[in-house]
Amino acid sequence: MKSKRRLLIRILAVAVVLGIAAWMFVIGRGHTIYFDNKELSANGEVYSPFYKVEVFVNDQSVAKLREGDRGMVTTMGQKFKMVLHITPKKDAKKVGSAVALEIPYNMDGIVLNLPALLSGAEESVYMSEFIPAPVEEESEADVVVTDEFEMPMDE
Repeated sequence: MKSKRRLLIRILAVAVVLGIAAWMFVIGRGHTIYFDNKELSANGEVYSPFYKVEVFVNDQSVAKLREGDRGMVTTMGQKFKMVLHITPKKDAKKVGSAVALEIPYNMDGIVLNLPALLSGAEESVYMSEFIPAPVEEESEADVVVTDEFEMPMDE
């Protein structure tokens, strides 16, 4: 009787620990989110950049973007909320927009194209995974070795 109860308590304890670990994985997963204010062409549509965009996350300004700029923020969890202050054209009135997104588990670095996002494009158009360009390292074959010698100077 005691051994069955002890076994049941141990199994329950392991299940609770595994449940907490899974929950922490979901809420504690960090993501880097990049904001693009760049022109994007997709599915025959052209999404033009804004003159200026200021991105706020948790009431803090995290990026001030002009045409062609990219900003970023690191966030935790699978839900992401931001407020955008957009100036569509030079000398135009600033417009505010609140955006809430679900972040996919399978992406670590996420690029959001703000003009496409705010134009109502599909998620596959405005959201993509950030893939850093490979860094080219100088190999020994690229190094040119020369013999150094001194030339006599005429006096």
